[in-house]
Parts: sequence; C-alpha cells; structure tokens
Amino acid sequence: MGTTKKLGIWMDHSIAHLMEFTSKHFEIETIESKFTIQEKNKSLAKSDSLIHNKQKQQLSDYYKKIGEAIKNYKRVILFGPTNAKVELFDILSEDERFLKIKFEIKNTDKMSENQQHEFVKEYFSKA
Repeated sequence: MGTTKKLGIWMDHSIAHLMEFTSKHFEIETIESKFTIQEKNKSLAKSDSLIHNKQKQQLSDYYKKIGEAIKNYKRVILFGPTNAKVELFDILSEDERFLKIKFEIKNTDKMSENQQHEFVKEYFSKA
C-alpha cells in the first residue's frame, strides 16, 4: 500500500481488511490473526492461563502487523462488530509513531466486501 493517506480497516479479532481509499479503486490487504477457532478448541483441554497467554500473544502480534501497515497514513477509520478496533486503537495510542494519525472508530455489523468498500468510500467522501 502506497502513498495515499486515507485507510479504512474493517476488523474483528480474527481478520482485518485494510482498504486504502483512492479516487480510482481500492487497494486491499488482509491480515489474519493466528488465534483461530481451531486453535481455541485445541487449547481448551489445556489450562485457562495458558490459553489466555497464547491468545494475548497472538493478538499482540496481529495488532503489531496492522500497526506496521498503517503507520504511513494520515487518517484511519477503524470499524467492525467487535471491540478489536478499540483494543488496537488503545495499543497504537501509546506509540508515538501513531500520534499524528487521525483515528475514528465506528461500530458496524459484519459486512460483505462490497459493503466494506462502500462504507469506506462514503466515510472519506464526506470527510
């Protein structure tokens, strides 16, 4: 993803769809968390603290990957159905590399790819 400064991110705890807003088309990148349902089911037999620590580490890695992908943008809209977007924002807020980025957070339902694109297009067209 290049020099455009506006980015929409639909995300939950398992996947993030990064959509760079341009006048022509969307550049899309997908980042997936390693903590999947299968991983959770496999871990259920183990102790709760082990599950929690592993999940926490995998979410941290997931959020770091997203952070790396957005550090060169000026405006970012985080949206999606879970509180993953708030968790990501809280982590990025503590890192001075992200202080110049204007973030906004919106709660949305699950969305198709087309609905996500439309949401980002409408959001940045009004702004």
